[in-house]
Amino acid sequence: MTKTAVLTVRRATEADLPAIVAMLADDPLGATRETPEDLTPYRTAFARIDGDPHQHLVVAERAGRTIGTLQLTLVPGLSRAGSTRAIIEAVRVHADGRGSGLGSELIRWAVERARELGADLVQLTSDATRTDAHRFYERLGFTPSHLGFKMTLRR
Repeated sequence: MTKTAVLTVRRATEADLPAIVAMLADDPLGATRETPEDLTPYRTAFARIDGDPHQHLVVAERAGRTIGTLQLTLVPGLSRAGSTRAIIEAVRVHADGRGSGLGSELIRWAVERARELGADLVQLTSDATRTDAHRFYERLGFTPSHLGFKMTLRR
C-alpha cells in the first residue's frame, strides 16, 4: 500500500497561470478554446479575479506539484430569501491525477469552503457532452436540476 502525499489547496498566484491554463487546455473542449502559448489574456483575467473578494481561484498541490484547479464564486442574491450562491467553475485535474480521487477531494473542499463563506447553495454547470462528469457530480450529491443556456458575446 502506497501512502499518497497530503493534498494542499491554496489561492492561486499569477505564477500558477502556466499550470492552470495547461490543465484548462488539456481536454477536447479546452483544446479548441484555450491558448496556453499566449498567457496575456489570462494575466488580465487573473488580475480581475484576484482583485475581486467574491472570487476564489485555487490550485491543488501534492508533493509540491500543481495537479488541480477550480474557481469558486460567491454571488449574493435576493432570491431564496436573500441567499448567497457559490458557483464552482473550471474544475480541472491534471491528466496524471484523473481517477485518483483528487476531483472528489477538490469538490469537497469547494463545498466546505462555500459553507464557511456563508453560501446557502452550491451550484455548477457542466458541458452537455461531459457525461462522465455528470455522473461524477451526481455521485458527490449534486442533482441535475436545471437546463442551462449561454450566448457567446465575443470571440
